[in-house]
Amino acid sequence: MAVTIADIQKLRKMTGAGLADCKKALTEAEGDIEKAIELVRQRGLAIAAKRSDRETSNGCVLVKVVEGFGAMIALKCETDFVANGKDFIALTQAILDAAVENKCKSLDEVKELTLATGEKVADAVVQRSGITGEKMELDGYNFIEGDNIYTYNHQNKNILCTMVQLNKAAEEQGHNMTLQVANTNPMGLDVDSIPESVKESELKVAIEKTKEEQVKKAVEAALKKAGFNLYIAENEEHIAEGIAKKEITEEQAQEIRDLKVRVAEEKAANLPAQMVQNIAQGRLQKFFKDNCLVKQDYIWDTKMTVTDYLKAADKELKVVDFKRFTLRAE
Repeated sequence: MAVTIADIQKLRKMTGAGLADCKKALTEAEGDIEKAIELVRQRGLAIAAKRSDRETSNGCVLVKVVEGFGAMIALKCETDFVANGKDFIALTQAILDAAVENKCKSLDEVKELTLATGEKVADAVVQRSGITGEKMELDGYNFIEGDNIYTYNHQNKNILCTMVQLNKAAEEQGHNMTLQVANTNPMGLDVDSIPESVKESELKVAIEKTKEEQVKKAVEAALKKAGFNLYIAENEEHIAEGIAKKEITEEQAQEIRDLKVRVAEEKAANLPAQMVQNIAQGRLQKFFKDNCLVKQDYIWDTKMTVTDYLKAADKELKVVDFKRFTLRAE
């Protein structure tokens, strides 16, 4: 049976596959549209399976809010060429539209949705993978439910999106908070939202760093007092350089090594525990300031915090929640 251009165009419209692929599928199906659609779908599955171990570092991130429900989702692929394609962006938008309409609370729920085309979301992604020849996967699904949700798509490039919810309607402040979140990538809303495991880990790191710094200061003070050049004494490479240039003797080099070891051991054994804790706690507070949204410096006026900025507009204005997703390595 001869395949007509009209049939090819019809199949292309229904599947989004290329003209050559549509012609091939129709030829194999002897003009049967339903069989041809199944052949296109099977090809997509085969290609997706072959690409399963590839990295998806590009894609499209979109965000949307409708009647008190906001969501964002990323459809990832291998290249920016595919990511910037109209069909790829349209599929991402269709998936997001369905997720918002159905108020999905998880990525698994999204994958089980049926699109207007009659396909399940998961199947539609596989089919698009077959059409483009690239691995694709859904990722980064986030949602916020409630009033006063503001969104931002960074430079409308579909690479980084944010959502922020305030406790009151405040268009300007809500928009600026979405930019704040995009710019600073906070780990949590406030100190209470930071996992205890993270706090414990950060405090442990702060304590070790404090001890190392105190020991280093003591060693440097001892080296200075003994009349040694700190650059030469810094490490074995510099010591060797000093010997080669006859700036120190072998005996002095050994004296430097012995002094560094002795002072370091003595200082480490006699560090005031309370002093170490106080300095480490200061470091931890700095971590909170950098990573808790409400404690961060406001990006357009670093003399005030985010909390100060919001209170300046309305004493009761607060951030309730935020979400952020990006395809960029950070």
